[in-house]
Amino acid sequence: MNRFIYTVLIILSLPFALLRILLRDAKNSNWIRKLKNQLGFVPTISGKVIWLHCVSVGEFNAAKPLIDKIFIKFPLHKIVISTTTITGSEAVEKHYKSQVIHCFFPFDIPFIVSSFLKKIKPVACILLETEIWPNLITKLKHKNIPVMLVNARLSKKSFKKYNKFSPKLVSSTLNSLSIICSQNESSSKRFISLGANNNIITTGSLKFDSNEPSNSKTIQTLKNITGDRRIVVFASTRKGEELQIIKSYLALKSKFNALLLMVPRHPERFNEVFNMVNETVLNVKRRSLAGHCEQDTDILIGDSMGEMMSYLNISDIAFIGGSLTNNGGQNMLEAASLSKPIIFGPSVFNFEEISKRLLDDGSAIQVSNAEELMKTISELLLDDEKRKLIGESAKTTFENNRGATTKIFKAIAPLIKDI
Repeated sequence: MNRFIYTVLIILSLPFALLRILLRDAKNSNWIRKLKNQLGFVPTISGKVIWLHCVSVGEFNAAKPLIDKIFIKFPLHKIVISTTTITGSEAVEKHYKSQVIHCFFPFDIPFIVSSFLKKIKPVACILLETEIWPNLITKLKHKNIPVMLVNARLSKKSFKKYNKFSPKLVSSTLNSLSIICSQNESSSKRFISLGANNNIITTGSLKFDSNEPSNSKTIQTLKNITGDRRIVVFASTRKGEELQIIKSYLALKSKFNALLLMVPRHPERFNEVFNMVNETVLNVKRRSLAGHCEQDTDILIGDSMGEMMSYLNISDIAFIGGSLTNNGGQNMLEAASLSKPIIFGPSVFNFEEISKRLLDDGSAIQVSNAEELMKTISELLLDDEKRKLIGESAKTTFENNRGATTKIFKAIAPLIKDI
């Protein structure tokens, strides 16, 4: 596939992308702004602009330490942060308020990208993780604007897809990047196999440098809701996982003396998951209603935004979602930073190196299915010492792998135009 065919396919998919925005985001007041931004209609920004793109909340949270360093080093520059999701935009605006300018990421179509760049006029563009957009990156190179891919990762799954369908396009795109700061050696080798030349270094993962705070007021509120029961958090669960978890829990319910706190990853699924549990014999409540959980409450639905660290803080065990289904898992390091024993399923390709490191250090347990997950949780609830040891080991792994922010900043700062 060449860039022309890629562009044609993107244009053909545009109606479906617009329909998706209408179906998923129309309930949020930001949906019209999202639609306009993604079509290239953004306010004109004057001055020197550094543009960072973080897809959603996870990428933004990981990027915060790097963004803070950019603020200090380049105080005269304006910072534009783009996201793809509305939840990401809300996280940006809540954290930085008027310190940064937020917009939604444009569709990777040449005339849309041109309109977007003409309005924000960046002197540098920093993309997070796997945001490899051929038209945008090529246009930035033609304008002599440095574009950097940081905290970059490339799973086996993505490598095979790129290598099969678009190796030449990906190779030319990667070599249009000013630098690639890769999370790990495995990703670096895959980028090189796809054609990246001498513009790649391995810096480690920004996620180890994240210091997401727990809100003491929220923690106390949650403790008032849950009481003095043991808590098992199912963090960032994805569609298909909750039903597996519920069925397995029902089979082993008699062996559990804990409250299950289930936190769906996407807010539009809060009602769906609550109704799913409510249709069973299980007693379920919602965090948003802030009622006290009695001893016979089986599941509490964490239907709130921005409280994951507080949920994890009150937990005794943390299961990391997106790993029982083929979604590649979610961030395990938030739980590790709080010294929590971590469990995840077989699908962890999004966190390939991090999951391996945790497992090698005895800092996590991997299970093959929901039945094994529930048996493992049941056993851990009965073994205080083992839970403590795994949690302490997770914290040690987290602390021992920090430092990516400094390495990345040292690599990209000289490329940012300070004129």
